[in-house]
Amino acid sequence: MAYAQAPFEDRSGSSGISVTLRHHATAEKHQIETMPGGVAAFDYDNDGKTDLFFTNGAPQPSLVKRAPEDCNRLYRNLGNWRFEDVTQRAGLCGEGYSMGAATADYDNDGFADLFVAGVNRNLLYRNRGDGTFEDVTAKAGVGNRGQWAVAAGWFDADNDGHLDLFVVNYVKWDPAKEPFCGDAKAGYRSYCHPKFYEPLPNLLFRNNGDGTFADVSRASGIGTHSGKGMGVAFADTRGSGRMDLLVTNDTTPNFLFRNLGAGRFEETGFLAGVAMNDDGRALSSMGVDFRAMAGPLPDLFVTALSNETFPLYRNRDGASFSDATYASQIGRATLPYSGWGTGIYDFDNDGRKDIFAACGDVQTNTELHSSRKSKQPNLLLLAQTGGTFQPREIAAPAWHRGAAFADFDGDGRVDIVVTRLGEAPLLLRNTMGAGRNWIAFQLQGSKGNRDAIGARVRIVTAAGEQWNHVTTSVGYASSSETLVRFGLGSNDAVQAAEIYWPGGGHTKLNALAAGKIHRLQE
Repeated sequence: MAYAQAPFEDRSGSSGISVTLRHHATAEKHQIETMPGGVAAFDYDNDGKTDLFFTNGAPQPSLVKRAPEDCNRLYRNLGNWRFEDVTQRAGLCGEGYSMGAATADYDNDGFADLFVAGVNRNLLYRNRGDGTFEDVTAKAGVGNRGQWAVAAGWFDADNDGHLDLFVVNYVKWDPAKEPFCGDAKAGYRSYCHPKFYEPLPNLLFRNNGDGTFADVSRASGIGTHSGKGMGVAFADTRGSGRMDLLVTNDTTPNFLFRNLGAGRFEETGFLAGVAMNDDGRALSSMGVDFRAMAGPLPDLFVTALSNETFPLYRNRDGASFSDATYASQIGRATLPYSGWGTGIYDFDNDGRKDIFAACGDVQTNTELHSSRKSKQPNLLLLAQTGGTFQPREIAAPAWHRGAAFADFDGDGRVDIVVTRLGEAPLLLRNTMGAGRNWIAFQLQGSKGNRDAIGARVRIVTAAGEQWNHVTTSVGYASSSETLVRFGLGSNDAVQAAEIYWPGGGHTKLNALAAGKIHRLQE
């Protein structure tokens, strides 16, 4: 299938971002090598420009000792698509083999903090507000107890105004017991299917509001379910005022945890129709995003491996979803691709939300046993009238993994950063939608969490209404900006807007100008 090249400008070479995603590949094909790496887009120094944090690997089998080139990296946005490496100054080199990154202001002090998920070692960094971070993992009580975590996310599980931490665990893994997968006669080895590894339960840490967390995984109902978790996304799927969450599982059924209130969750993936696809198959689910695409309730998009398609689930009534993968033409478009990071944003500002998927095969030697290529271009699915999507390829083939989204240059268009195994990241400037209008909201909670994570936003223009919500947990092992964005097409103003704050607050606004960020406090 031939695709037109989407209008994104590659700013990687001149950005100053030179870190290589060092996954430390070995002849033994250890399972962890194909899974990194995450990226976080967040304004760590509150200067109004979005900065970038990248996770990195470490030598095997120690997984701890790091050379300087293996550090996780923090890059400060200097403006004009230039970035400065401030890792050492910030104290964020880290230890261990890192996977995912999750950002949010968990202590409500006005500065975004950082959680790093990894192999046998998680890290929580508190932002001191002076450009440096403090490792508070032990003090906070959020270590991962020797488990392999791929991703994490922040949300207020009980609406008490303090952000809680959800950690996505993958499988039990021991490098000394790595099974052989591949073809010994043909002389090649491959990364093994997840069926060779035992599943793990995920973790939920309740924020005590004093800098410490309590492990409420089992008490909440989260820890009683074991899977092979890859990603997590949060949304109020029913308009109940409580945040639910979807965990993508690799070749096992996905989990949809309904928030029952009072810190309790019920797993309803099968009842809701999102545990498997319509063929009754548990996919190799990777990245995930929750977003209201055609109404007030959030829909669900998941990336998977080639020959599986990337499922799109439409939210029917808050309790159940319908599989729209083929009706939307996404099934045919995504069949050849293996997807990881993803995000649902209106990239061309036409008033319809589009979908991006970072692509690359899970195997790095696919060519030895298949007609397919292991390195793949990324995929943009542009929303069309009638609920269908038009595919376009973006950038040269690579082993793309994590992706984060933000407006890096302040022109109102959503830009993209993508990690690549064995290469420097891909930084893409969005040049789509010239002449179209946009609007964005930067929300600050007072009764609820300061980031306003979980707040739902409704706008009304002459073309109708749109919905969106505040979250940083987007895609695979990555974290994106907190701003809520809408494309407006030819509309030059928003007639009305409503903010539904976490915990029940409600704000109504009229006659908002397009082309600017509206900063609102609860």
